[in-house]
Amino acid sequence: MARLETILSQMQSEETTLSESVKLYAEAASLMEYCHAALEKASLQMEEIDAARSEKADPETEE
Repeated sequence: MARLETILSQMQSEETTLSESVKLYAEAASLMEYCHAALEKASLQMEEIDAARSEKADPETEE
């Protein structure tokens, strides 16, 4: 996340060339894909934990 913030700052700088901006944009897009995948994985893990907790809390599912 910190790297994305750094990239944003660099892209907003008047000193950053168009070529540098394109490279930074590509890096940011890659980082965003990584973050999205990590969030999806975490979300699935949380759903699995919730499902397991629900099964333990509901005695009817044990029959």
